[in-house]
Amino acid sequence: MKVKLYFGAPDKISHSGIGRAFVHQKRALDLAGVDYITHEDQDMDYDILHINTVLPDSFPEIIHAKMNGKKVIYHAHSTEEDFRNSFLFSNALSGIFKRWLVFLYSKADYILTPTPYSKSLLTSYQLEKPIKAISNGIDLEEYTPTKIQIEQFNQKYQINQDDIVIISVGWLFERKGFDTFIEVAKLLPNYKFFWFGDVEKSRPTFKIQMLINHLPPNVILPGYVDGNIIKGAYGRSNIFFFPSREETEGIVVLEALASKCDVLLRDIPVFDPWLENGRDCYKASDEQGFVEMIQKMIHEEVPSLIENGYQVAKERQLDIIGQELLDVYTEVLEMETE
Repeated sequence: MKVKLYFGAPDKISHSGIGRAFVHQKRALDLAGVDYITHEDQDMDYDILHINTVLPDSFPEIIHAKMNGKKVIYHAHSTEEDFRNSFLFSNALSGIFKRWLVFLYSKADYILTPTPYSKSLLTSYQLEKPIKAISNGIDLEEYTPTKIQIEQFNQKYQINQDDIVIISVGWLFERKGFDTFIEVAKLLPNYKFFWFGDVEKSRPTFKIQMLINHLPPNVILPGYVDGNIIKGAYGRSNIFFFPSREETEGIVVLEALASKCDVLLRDIPVFDPWLENGRDCYKASDEQGFVEMIQKMIHEEVPSLIENGYQVAKERQLDIIGQELLDVYTEVLEMETE
């Protein structure tokens, strides 16, 4: 068995959650002993095309695979729901985007998606294909912040021992809750709020750009950061605060859980049932609720849930995900050709 993993236009979206998912996917297959090639390889000696992106270059790749008798698995990282309230003009284009997704996904023999919630959305699209939820997974070894990494973060951003540090990671979208993050920061001026994400590639809407232009003094936007600094940020943070309004999984949440962060989320369906309020994370629904919960977490009026959250990450470590992918590949190869 050989699999071709396809990730189109990596220069455009490699810094996204889909980009991180693709890195995890390759590592998971390595751990499962699956032979694979990537989009950079034009070799046709493969059995399954496992495609991850929905840009226009995806369609000819699918057609080429089908014409050569290959099975096609589409990894549905994208939905209309998580396209809305993101890039400039995303709402105006969301209906067209949904039709494009349905067109592409319907060409597959099998569809994968990260959570039961995203599976339910795809089912509502009336896609007559098998759909299975498999987490994007997390590399526990990679997200174990060291004292050196934490110190590098502290030095780079002049963080003192007594500073309260609250972080989030992702595109600067309204969907991601960037506006909520800023409003909460205004109400907690004595805490330092860091949002890590590529400002330029986020293509901010007018509302988001106005927020960027008028940041409160306690908000820092370092841009896209990887390596030791972001790992140090996870390790140093008092709270990972992710007020996203819509996700298919939220891979940065897995990174935070693996890094043993205390996590505060918006109470939205995608996190049910695998993340429960008061069990392995805390949740709130509006700005005042977030402010109150942050204060309770900082002042230790509620217990730390770090160890419970870490167990959630352990259940999604990449050797487990690799075996789940291998099981799907085996199932797909046994399917009759349409």
